[in-house]
Amino acid sequence: MTTSSSFSRRNFLAGLGASALALPATGFANSFDNDQYLAQLAAQKRELFGQDRKLGIALVGLGSYATNQLAPGLQQTQYCRLAGIVTGTPAKAEQWMQKYNIPKQNVYDYKTFDRIADNRDIDVVYVVLPNSMHAEYVIRAAQAGKHVICEKPLAIMPKECQDMIDACKKANRQLAVGYRLHYEPFTREVMRLGQEKVFGKVKFVEASDGFRIGDPTQWRLKKAMAGGGPLMDVGIYAIQGARYVTGLEPVSVTAQFGPKTDLQKFKEVEETLFWQFQFPGGVVSNSTTSYAAGVERLYASCENGWFELSPAFGYGPLKGRTSKGPIEQPIVHHQANHMDNICKVLLNNETLPDHITGQEGLRDVRLMQAIYQAAETGRRIDLKA
Repeated sequence: MTTSSSFSRRNFLAGLGASALALPATGFANSFDNDQYLAQLAAQKRELFGQDRKLGIALVGLGSYATNQLAPGLQQTQYCRLAGIVTGTPAKAEQWMQKYNIPKQNVYDYKTFDRIADNRDIDVVYVVLPNSMHAEYVIRAAQAGKHVICEKPLAIMPKECQDMIDACKKANRQLAVGYRLHYEPFTREVMRLGQEKVFGKVKFVEASDGFRIGDPTQWRLKKAMAGGGPLMDVGIYAIQGARYVTGLEPVSVTAQFGPKTDLQKFKEVEETLFWQFQFPGGVVSNSTTSYAAGVERLYASCENGWFELSPAFGYGPLKGRTSKGPIEQPIVHHQANHMDNICKVLLNNETLPDHITGQEGLRDVRLMQAIYQAAETGRRIDLKA
């Protein structure tokens, strides 16, 4: 048994009956328990709720992520199930009803969405729409009396994020963000290595994520829908990576736009973006995000060694190593892992830990807007604590 697995089991057992995954409001410290929670929590779930007690989730938007990741993941979950869908495409509705045995009364379009308030089969609404639509449907879901999971980024601008947080608070509903990697074992291990200073103090982090984008007509290339280019898409993984490896919040940022190699495709959004965070204590990070080429790496250089994940941010399996050898962790279904962790907390009538809530989403959106400001002005931007 590895040291990390033993650490996880101790913290899991110590945390039963409390909010076992809770983190401080400003970071990711002490976030390493529960790596193998699916098997460990099965007995507790049966004891507390009965074998069949699961929260019903309705997916809003049936694009590729909902189709290829979330719906299959919901076939593997222990605390939640696919109970409903919201789509503007009747043909998709029919396909999903047949494939997943979804009753007609649990199928909505965007005009009838608010009727979900009357549906007791649906406890949680998962918003999987283009970025510009997140705020509207999170707020409407909260007003309908449902807990909400929203894909990242939480929204395009900080004010939208705050409006979403306020709406959920007013409705006494909880808001979670799709930070699936917060529960992924390899990721949690590099959190532990960095924050516990296993190789001494972290001195430098490289966190980068990018891919070669295809269809030039897709919403990700339309600024009004996406809010920006790769930074508003996969760049958030690099922001998160630098933060959760160090356990720190950046104090300033500098940034630079890369060249545009296809002026037609990238007429509205950036193609490549570079940025540099400065953290307290002299820690620095360097990041790239791009729609022009593939990169997916999280690397930390420390006083007495190094560690990395590569691939670091995709749907898995992830792979890691350190200056002392490979990182060994169990492989899990990211989305099932993520949704079960959230729904287990909701079923227990507990409060979601800050590292997965709207406040964390707001932090990332503020950082993304600061990166854009730094790139546009050519100046270092000081960041508020």
